[in-house]
Amino acid sequence: MTSAEPRYPYVHVEVKAEDAEETSALFFELGAQGVEERDDTTMSKTAASGRATLVASFESRADAEGAMAHLQGELGLSPRYEEVVGDGWRDAWKEFFRPFEIAQGIVVRPPWEPYEAKAGEQVLHLEPGRAFGTGLHETTRLVARALREHAGELTGKTVLDVGCGSGILAFIALTLGAEKAIAIDVDQEAIDVTLENAERNQLTSRIEASTTPIEALAMASPVVLANIEARILIPMAKELAARVAPGGLLLLSGILVPQKDDVRAAYPDMELVADPSLGEWTLLALRKRR
Repeated sequence: MTSAEPRYPYVHVEVKAEDAEETSALFFELGAQGVEERDDTTMSKTAASGRATLVASFESRADAEGAMAHLQGELGLSPRYEEVVGDGWRDAWKEFFRPFEIAQGIVVRPPWEPYEAKAGEQVLHLEPGRAFGTGLHETTRLVARALREHAGELTGKTVLDVGCGSGILAFIALTLGAEKAIAIDVDQEAIDVTLENAERNQLTSRIEASTTPIEALAMASPVVLANIEARILIPMAKELAARVAPGGLLLLSGILVPQKDDVRAAYPDMELVADPSLGEWTLLALRKRR
């Protein structure tokens, strides 16, 4: 007897182009794991001019239907439910994953794409597998740029990467001069992918990756990274702040612009260093008082 193929729930909804960002933020608040925007400038021309189609992925059909009910009842929209069956689609993104510069002087390339480094460039070989973290997402690029900006604080230090995904941010920190990286994630598959990527980049001896809960870590790092989601960063604030050494830097990402103030309020004892934005996302760079 063969097991049933996995099914992945999606909700499609068409909105005015100017409402796309706000509705995307609402989707995340309603539990979406990701939101794709399609308009008349994309390859998927599924919306009329001046309109956008949002495609949100959910963990379960119940979550998707709950979001649809809210969109219908509160906003008067007409969402449509769809399921994708099977796993073949998961590798389709590889066609569009090409070598790119994620931060000044650091290029990310997938194993299947050749790339000849230019003078002064450092190249990270990355296979995301099933983990989040190709580096293409705005949230990851925001952290990469912040690490480049604060590279002087990394030299010879141990960095903590909370929610490491593919390990990309830990590897960037090591590339920029950190001595060691401690990477944790709740997903064992992410840990496996991180360790595989560490081996690809000859960084195995400089990284420790595990599913150790943050509250079980007996450490305080001068640089802590957490590219997760606002709904996790807020309740995790006490534990995250406790893992930052006095005078240390905490980089929080995965925050939609409208969520910035709520996340900032969860870290009242830390000073705001910077809050750059990219697209609909923002990063909070916070400094722990000495």
